[in-house]
Amino acid sequence: MKRTTAFLLLCGVGGLAIFSSTIAKNPVLPILAQQIGADKATIGLIAAASTVTGVLTSFFAGYFSDRWGRKPMLLLAGIVFFTAPFLYFLVTTPWQLALVRVYHGVATAVFGPVAMAYVTDLAPTRRGERLGWFSSTTLAGRALAPIAGAAILAFGAWQWVYLACAVAGALTLLGIFVIPKAPAEAAPIVHQKTTKIPIWRILSHRTILITSVAEAAQYFAFGALEAFLPLYALSAGINMAWIGVLFGVQVGVRTLARPLMGRLSDRRGRKLPILIGLMLTGVTIGLFPFTANLILLLLLSFVFGLGLAVASAATSAFVADLAPASGRGTALGYMSTIMDVGQATGPVLLGAILMTASYKMGFMVIGGVVLLATVLFAWLAQETKTEMEERK
Repeated sequence: MKRTTAFLLLCGVGGLAIFSSTIAKNPVLPILAQQIGADKATIGLIAAASTVTGVLTSFFAGYFSDRWGRKPMLLLAGIVFFTAPFLYFLVTTPWQLALVRVYHGVATAVFGPVAMAYVTDLAPTRRGERLGWFSSTTLAGRALAPIAGAAILAFGAWQWVYLACAVAGALTLLGIFVIPKAPAEAAPIVHQKTTKIPIWRILSHRTILITSVAEAAQYFAFGALEAFLPLYALSAGINMAWIGVLFGVQVGVRTLARPLMGRLSDRRGRKLPILIGLMLTGVTIGLFPFTANLILLLLLSFVFGLGLAVASAATSAFVADLAPASGRGTALGYMSTIMDVGQATGPVLLGAILMTASYKMGFMVIGGVVLLATVLFAWLAQETKTEMEERK
């Protein structure tokens, strides 16, 4: 199978996978959690449960994909995508819902870094653009999921949402079976001696670390927004269907902008787009609870999504540039692990703040953390001439 065909197939599978995982939580998860008796702090913990799995799993998923190949790890993710949705039907208490989210989190924790590593295997040049196109297809799934989920909730019970999730998970697993093995240059590493050097380089590389922290800051804000924007919007009198559109607009702009931003980072460098995206994200998230106007909320969602697109189009490509070829999956797994720490912390922190403070205070604190990460990235990240020349 040609590389282009393999890439297109991987993109399609990625879109289905992220649709499946997103419809399971947005906007149904906080609403389901509230129905079974969870308070705001507990809702934050439940929202973070799946990303905690990523903290424990993503690094090892990337590492073992370097050793054993990409496809076995993708198949593991596909099995979880298919089986997890059925467990939601058994949930009756908040702690049971949290456990289901932990299991469901294995799917994206494994799929994310391994699929990105596969894309970089297929794209020795124009890496940012190829990663951008892959991200756009996954984001298309993410954009459609909250709209579909909200529409199902508007006309039926929450159980129908998880039935749709299961169908998408089954199609994901089927697609993974068809994907070929990674190309020869990404063959599994056999000798133990060759695996030690890449890991040490990755763990001790300052720019890989700070770039991963920048990505974590983005998803720190995204995780908080995903968990509590539906509840804020409901309290502001926004219709359930429009809440889905708020997230659809946000993810839609990311879908359209990622390939263009990835191409721009290939040509002009990675650092500046990351800084611009972080600033946009940090400022806009703090503004959400200052309005109950639907048009303004849609505009803020658009700008927030644009910020995520600008920065994230460059972060994964930057880490792939910096990593040795034999440890690329490990590096992207390392970044995903740190990113998941951010995404898990966001809703937990915001939920804790909202137990005693207003939405305005909570969202402003989240934005302040992102802006602090912006300053750290500007100070510590270094993009060498060699890396820029290689992209050209």
